[in-house]
Amino acid sequence: MGEINEERSQWGTIKIANEVVGIIAGLAATEISGVYGMSGGITGGITEVLGMKNLAKGVKVEVGEKEAAIDLFVIMDYGVRIPDVSLQMQENVKRAVESMTGLTVVEVNVHVQGIKFPEEEEDESRVR
Repeated sequence: MGEINEERSQWGTIKIANEVVGIIAGLAATEISGVYGMSGGITGGITEVLGMKNLAKGVKVEVGEKEAAIDLFVIMDYGVRIPDVSLQMQENVKRAVESMTGLTVVEVNVHVQGIKFPEEEEDESRVR
């Protein structure tokens, strides 16, 4: 994840770390209504929800010289139409990464790792 996308301008070199591309993609993905958050994987049968500081951990980025492929690992809100939310995510991530980095995004793959049920928040508040 630490690889660098490098470009040369007339004044010097511009380097963008893959992690930066991952953060941009994670923020763009979580802007979409219906996306509960990014997923850090499944531990002990429970899907780990990543906080804002760790958004890039829910994103896998492969960057070539001018192109990028992005995999998003997400948790959706219960009741949303997953294909519609996924399409909105793909479009928003592609737009954000391309406009901020100059890379061409060739694919954005969405991996739904879990669903956030409304009653989970109520149960968690009772435990505290």
